[in-house]
Amino acid sequence: MKEIFGIVPPLTTPFGPDEEIDEQALRADVRHLIDDARVHGLAVGGSTGEGHTLSTEELRLAVAAAAEEAAGRVPIVAGIIVDSTRQALERAQAVADLSVAALQVTPVHYLFRPDDDAMVSHFDTIAQQVGLPVIIYNVVPWSYCSPELLERILTEADGVIGVKQSAGDLKLLADLLYLVEDRGRILSAVDALLYPSFCLGAHGAIAAILTAVPQLCVALWETVAAGDHDAALDLHHKLLGIWNAIVGDNLPANVKTAMELQGRPSGRPRAPMSQSSPAQREAIRNALRRAGVPLAPLR
Repeated sequence: MKEIFGIVPPLTTPFGPDEEIDEQALRADVRHLIDDARVHGLAVGGSTGEGHTLSTEELRLAVAAAAEEAAGRVPIVAGIIVDSTRQALERAQAVADLSVAALQVTPVHYLFRPDDDAMVSHFDTIAQQVGLPVIIYNVVPWSYCSPELLERILTEADGVIGVKQSAGDLKLLADLLYLVEDRGRILSAVDALLYPSFCLGAHGAIAAILTAVPQLCVALWETVAAGDHDAALDLHHKLLGIWNAIVGDNLPANVKTAMELQGRPSGRPRAPMSQSSPAQREAIRNALRRAGVPLAPLR
């Protein structure tokens, strides 16, 4: 459980013009994030990676490529975004023989919310039948798990080791940290508020902003750990400006634009997600420039 901590960027999935996965671009970004940005882990197939659009075979391909490229240097978290326990088991079993440290699993999200007992059973079944640690990706607004329910799942479901807490409500993150204490890994996905998340005791983050500007996020983690709050507040302001530029219904596409502007091949989003608009692209470029992020030369 404790090997998953710090800055764990959720990889984008680079798609070519034919919407097939560009494996070489994915591998190149894994190398960049580990060798250059010095991140502490990687997540594959999450929301930023458009995991909801991937087939089981594509998820396995992406996880296998990332794990092989990482070569044990950082833990790999595999994302599962599906609508039934049966589907989740199929995907989890498809990556179970790879070098995966944990699964990141959303609650079912199509339309109907399971009751609390069914939610506990869902995550417990996945952890028990697959034998891999499970991190709950608490992100679906109409299937949201309260801090109290999450604490119950962590207590009752052996093998569920943590929560990736999304949404912008820092109070929910604070309540979760308070209830769970040291019985699970609580990772922030409150992109706009990573600084206070770390100050409250979050064990790390898996969030889109980490993929867009990994070096700034690693620096924030390190400055908070060192107690340098003047520097941390400055980094928070830079990250907030970048987040305000990339947030939107096409967030994965905007993360890819931020990557591309820095010279990191990122491909295009998978239809029907739209690419960044000209206005979004300019806003992202300006936010990166204001934050002092080196940009690739204009073509």
